[in-house]
Amino acid sequence: MATKQRGRPRSFDRETALEQAMRAFWEHGYEAVSIADLTEVMGIKAPSLYAAFGDKRTLFEEAVEAYVRDFGAFSGRAFAEEPTARRAVARLLREAAAFHTLPGYPRGCMVITAATNCTAQSEDVMRGLQERRAESVETIERRIRGDIAAGELPADTDAHALAAYCAAVLQGMSQQARDGADRATLERVAELAMAAWPPGKSEGE
Repeated sequence: MATKQRGRPRSFDRETALEQAMRAFWEHGYEAVSIADLTEVMGIKAPSLYAAFGDKRTLFEEAVEAYVRDFGAFSGRAFAEEPTARRAVARLLREAAAFHTLPGYPRGCMVITAATNCTAQSEDVMRGLQERRAESVETIERRIRGDIAAGELPADTDAHALAAYCAAVLQGMSQQARDGADRATLERVAELAMAAWPPGKSEGE
């Protein structure tokens, strides 16, 4: 005699629901999105949300991971594949102009915009994204220091300031995208930003 299956199978696709949650957080920010908003966009009931994803903060963290995987991986690829810091940052900014203005998606970068000016109750969420942004600056700075050591960049290059400058440009591009700047405008901003770099040894940079 066959035994009865315990429980009911999920009536929703988890990845699709997660993508909808990610879009909501990306567009409106962590604090502005309520559980009611999430259940509506995800097409599930609150008990199903809690059972599948945990609480709102846990869902947000998973949504950020999904965003980084699907929309933010271009940053890591640029540094993994380009031979110099200058070329990696040039590619990073150029591709950011495209990803920050993707048709059919919220504009700007979720890691930059989803948890700004949070209240004390959400301070840990804001700090988590701050740490991600700080890691990006550290990655840029490490590559710049490596190029200085290799003689690719002048010995007097201020690696920390140059990395912070690149991050400031990237964050500004995200806000400009949210304010309506188009891809072509942001690509031009990226080109102008690279003019601030000291000349590189290779390829006539």
